[in-house]
Amino acid sequence: MPCALCGDIIPTEVDRCPACGAWARRRDFRAVGVAVFMLLGFNAFVALGSGISLLRIAHPLRGATHDSYDAVTTGKALAPYTDVFTIGTIMATVTGLLYLTWLWRAFRQSPGPHRHHRAWVLLGWFMPVVNLWLPPRMVYEVWVNSGRYRMTERHAAGLVVAGWWVCALLGLLLSHMFAHGSVDTLADARFDVHVGVAAAALQALAAALCMATVFQITRLQLGREG
Repeated sequence: MPCALCGDIIPTEVDRCPACGAWARRRDFRAVGVAVFMLLGFNAFVALGSGISLLRIAHPLRGATHDSYDAVTTGKALAPYTDVFTIGTIMATVTGLLYLTWLWRAFRQSPGPHRHHRAWVLLGWFMPVVNLWLPPRMVYEVWVNSGRYRMTERHAAGLVVAGWWVCALLGLLLSHMFAHGSVDTLADARFDVHVGVAAAALQALAAALCMATVFQITRLQLGREG
């Protein structure tokens, strides 16, 4: 690859540019980490904005009665949010592909020991049942192996990773429920809006917690390489 500083060609088997001595791979890893961090932030803002907008719809529903409630109007008002959640899922998929590129590199650079082979960094996300618990485990191992942590710090890192994963799964489940919810009655509409708000909040929180893991792991590994 060409050096970002001097333009000289850097062989794949070395970490420094032979001409100027720049850490080319470290710069590339930092660039990927920053890109993932920014995409996650964008996902978080979109989800947060969706939740706030849904709260505005929930306000008039609280004062409505069964006689004044209009199911057709409410359905039209909520329909765009189904599209927003669909777009959010597509955005999360694109972000996830770049995230896997970053995680693959971070796993290779972490000193270990590792309980699982490097291939599980990718396979763990696509195998049914396994993908419910293995991805956060891999992220946690990369995080704690990238630095020197006391036991309390390891527990704190574990809570962040667990919180991210639980919020992501619940947010995905609730967004699916919202998309297939009913607005035939006032009670159904209120419930569907609350489900949508909860889904948006969980997705925003999941993105924020994932940003924390990306930031910490990237910082630790760049500091260790330096």
